Amino acid sequence: MLMQPCDSLWRASAPTAPELPMLDQELTVDVAIVGGGFTGLSAALHLAKLGISVALVEAEEIGFGGSGRNVGLANAGLWLEPDELDRQLGAEAGRTLYDALAVAPSYVYGLIEEYGIECEATRHGTLHCGVGKSGLTQLQRRCEQMQRRGAPVELLSAAEAQERIGSEKFNAALFDPRAGTIQPLAYARGLARAALKEGAQLFDHSPVENIVPEGDLWSVKTAQGHLKAERVILATNAYGEYGMKDQARKFVPIFYSQLATKPLSDQQLSKVLPNKEGCWDTCTVMSSFRMDQQGRLVFGGMGGESHYHASWASQRVKELWPILNKVEWEFAWTGKIAYSEDHLPHCQQLQRGLFSIAGYSGRGIGPGTVVGKELAEWFAGQRDSLSVPMTTLRDIPLREVKRMFYEVGAHGYHYGQSAHVLK
Repeated sequence: MLMQPCDSLWRASAPTAPELPMLDQELTVDVAIVGGGFTGLSAALHLAKLGISVALVEAEEIGFGGSGRNVGLANAGLWLEPDELDRQLGAEAGRTLYDALAVAPSYVYGLIEEYGIECEATRHGTLHCGVGKSGLTQLQRRCEQMQRRGAPVELLSAAEAQERIGSEKFNAALFDPRAGTIQPLAYARGLARAALKEGAQLFDHSPVENIVPEGDLWSVKTAQGHLKAERVILATNAYGEYGMKDQARKFVPIFYSQLATKPLSDQQLSKVLPNKEGCWDTCTVMSSFRMDQQGRLVFGGMGGESHYHASWASQRVKELWPILNKVEWEFAWTGKIAYSEDHLPHCQQLQRGLFSIAGYSGRGIGPGTVVGKELAEWFAGQRDSLSVPMTTLRDIPLREVKRMFYEVGAHGYHYGQSAHVLK
């Protein structure tokens, strides 16, 4: 099922998107990109910067998919704990990927500064917020592993965490000063402007109908246009129905919904995330929360958008911050996350010259920007390999059943929180 443009806070508050044409001609370029999200736009920007001709086609509008519906946390690293990353990839490959993504926030904020991207960039760090004994144990474990690798993270005590978050419901928090928050759709649109400035060709409202080899090149056909390229990057992530549909079977699409309040009062702002860190918790079914620059609280959780999801969010917010006893939601929206089986992003070389990047599992801003840059450098002969795994992925068995399991499980967990059975 295709999704419609969402009435999100990000869409309402982002600077105007660059005016792009629909692809209605035949072009031959070095690299064709399918998908106008963080990965595709970063690849287009860096390829053009390196003097490699590139054209990007987006089925809808720039940032239509997960990039424009994102929470907006510019994090360092992945969901996996560092030791688990080493276990899955091996110590050398695990450290290579860890090191590449440890500096991802710095690279993101560097691009924002270099190109003057207006995206509410706020680098006050992030807080991974502990709930319960298991949550505290997880944060202690993560802190030790990250500090062992040189990360400047700090495990805050219950009192410190509660003061920073403004809530008594958390028993610790892992603070990462490298990270921060951005307005994700504004960042995507800013990357598009930067790519255009460097000479990339971008086209929106140009859904791909087929991708087939044509001699030594690849043929990428849209309804009214045609790209020919030596290499093609599929960068649709969870929105694989807009690229090569068979690639959507390599990942489980998970819905994630967010709501944004009306701007809070000065009194409320002094109590709720007063330092404007971006946050997420250690609950089995994670919630995220952050502020935007107009003083709105943005609160999210797994599961599709529904009246029940809004009801759960209202109750949960009031439990976390009693000062918000009358929650008024101004915006609500839903996006999709591409969950890989190992929770790692992967680059697949499907055939000679045809590449697919997906599986960020909810960590798209930093990794997507870095992977797009690495792809450009790899194609230009400036690096021998990518930091992400080069893997041929299998179709996930019972994919739809697993998607429903996550969806029903999320709603069940939220019901347990509402009934005070679960924290």
